[in-house]
Amino acid sequence: MMSGTKLRFRQIHLDFHTSPDIEGVASEFDPELFAKTLEEARVNSVTCFARCHHGLIYYDSVLHPERVHPHLVRRNLLQEQIDACHRRGIRVPIYITVQWDHYSAMEHPEWLSVSEDGAILAGPEEIIQKPFNPGFYHVLCLNSPYRDFLFAHTGEVLERFHPVDGLFFDILFPVSCACNHCKRAMLERGMNPHLDADRMKFSQMTINEFKREMSAFVRSRNPEATIFYNRGHIGTPHREVKDAYSHFELESLPSGHWGYLHFPATVRYARRLGLDCLAQTGKFHTMWGDFHSFKNKAALEFETFNMLALGAKCMIGDQLEPKGKLSQPVYDLIGAVYKEVERKEPWCIDADPIVEIGVFTPEEFMGAGGGELPEALRGAVRMLQESAHQFDVIDSASDLSKYRVVILPDNIPVDESFAGKLEAYAKTGGGIIASFESGMNAEKTEYRLPGVEIRLLAEQTKDIYGELVRGKHYRRFDYADYVLPSGEIGKGLPETEHVMYSKGVEVTAGAGTEVLAKTVKPYFNRTYRQFCSHRQAPSSGEFGSDAILRGGNTIFFAHPVFSQYNRNAPRWCKQLVNNALEMLLGKAMITHDGPSTLLVTLNRQHHEKRSVLHLLHYIPERRSVDIDIIEDVIPLYNVSFSIEARGAVRRVACVPDGAELPFEVRDGRVNFSVPKISGHQMVVIE
Repeated sequence: MMSGTKLRFRQIHLDFHTSPDIEGVASEFDPELFAKTLEEARVNSVTCFARCHHGLIYYDSVLHPERVHPHLVRRNLLQEQIDACHRRGIRVPIYITVQWDHYSAMEHPEWLSVSEDGAILAGPEEIIQKPFNPGFYHVLCLNSPYRDFLFAHTGEVLERFHPVDGLFFDILFPVSCACNHCKRAMLERGMNPHLDADRMKFSQMTINEFKREMSAFVRSRNPEATIFYNRGHIGTPHREVKDAYSHFELESLPSGHWGYLHFPATVRYARRLGLDCLAQTGKFHTMWGDFHSFKNKAALEFETFNMLALGAKCMIGDQLEPKGKLSQPVYDLIGAVYKEVERKEPWCIDADPIVEIGVFTPEEFMGAGGGELPEALRGAVRMLQESAHQFDVIDSASDLSKYRVVILPDNIPVDESFAGKLEAYAKTGGGIIASFESGMNAEKTEYRLPGVEIRLLAEQTKDIYGELVRGKHYRRFDYADYVLPSGEIGKGLPETEHVMYSKGVEVTAGAGTEVLAKTVKPYFNRTYRQFCSHRQAPSSGEFGSDAILRGGNTIFFAHPVFSQYNRNAPRWCKQLVNNALEMLLGKAMITHDGPSTLLVTLNRQHHEKRSVLHLLHYIPERRSVDIDIIEDVIPLYNVSFSIEARGAVRRVACVPDGAELPFEVRDGRVNFSVPKISGHQMVVIE
């Protein structure tokens, strides 16, 4: 057992999903060369495989010899990997697949999850597994006897490799299973197996129970082992079962289906749940299993340095080729990046984010499935990052006292309990920004936001079929209207109509509520009976319902400004939100005169009595149909910063190189200029 269980900064997740039809598996494996290659690439932890998605085992199993890979030349591959790495001080958590196991699916079809129409379930949603589709994506049911196999197999791993450094259980997500095992168990609990919502709820309950039981099982045999359960996303369902985890690993390959917004949104939530966070990208140009491909070095730098900036440790995914030899060019690439990570680590150890804004995630209210990053949250994260705001992503159970302003983007319902929490927060001086249907009760009949009285108009716009149009996206913006900004809320915008592509909630201000901006109606809505040009009709000049309201410390936007920003990024939506934040916050914690492509985060190392400013300038481009690409590093020069001073400032310097920067402290803020930002620059404020 390696000393200590604290997460390392430079880790590898080494996939080894290897077909039974490939011969000579691990025939070229050299344990010393394996560990030496990792060490030279500055890797200090590597996750290796006990059992893969093919359902095959990579050690000489006594309990399940039939599952050992039929062409495994080094029969104790996993043991050799562990021993060689331990000799060089490298941790080796062990990988075990859970809901995907092709061997089990083929040998035990009675263990499979099935839909209400009897089809075998696959997952997540974007993955389809039909009888003649290649893949191991059949989902195994954790209420079937497969559960007993998992405990027995894990028990063998814990005994065989005692004491293990950690366990990584992969693929645990809820599915709408209607197999006989689930139906019986649901009926025993008074649930309705014929209802999809109940099946999804029960599936999440099953997964949580499995995690708790498995963690208790592991801890009874090895209390020091790290434990993680992977579903490709960390979100609000994890809060209630976080005690089953030792830490969180945030799988988020930007070149996979996650994109470059998923990780910052996810880590800003996960880091507030009290567990250490490890972020995971990949060396692949696209996705897992993309053999003999290489991520651009600039992209891998950005992804790992952004992990450090947002308070996470680093993990890069790779896949060991069948013969068991690591690709030297891959580890030359990883080593070039990890050597820089190693240099930066001293300013990232025990660093806590300094924030002033909390953004509620709609994921909490999306049902048991979840997993997708909500559109409104994407828009909010994009807006705030581009504006250098310092923020967390939070849920209704979060402590709001940490934040000067909280944002409820577009789709956050508010029940009586939540309304009371917001009311108490507002009474302490906390600011609230809400938009569209956020703040409504579950029935969407009234608003429950403190300080502001919002009245729904009796008649809300409907389409020709009688359906509400608010918040819906129409390709030609059929029901768009306009906002006329002025005064404080319109700062930086011309006092003229600005289009809102999605129809908002039609409201009017109640007593004591100030109207900051009104909507302006188009001549008519676009239908087959009336239309003008290629898109929405132009402004009629006639005022409509209220668009932006303020009461006390609450500012309300009637339109879904965050979802709209995610979809087509109108700068005026961002400007309106930034103006609202300035009205509630005063001057932001950090301001700069650089471009909106500059990402800025501020952390605090309390034991060192210093703050560390992370500056990242890498620009993802949509150079292909499928993925965003980062290839070039475009330096910035002489960018000026103004930051709230946290006590007396004695030194400002670029690190790790140590070049000191001239600075001035005025009106409680420290002001300085950074001569050059080439990719990633850290600035220490002592």
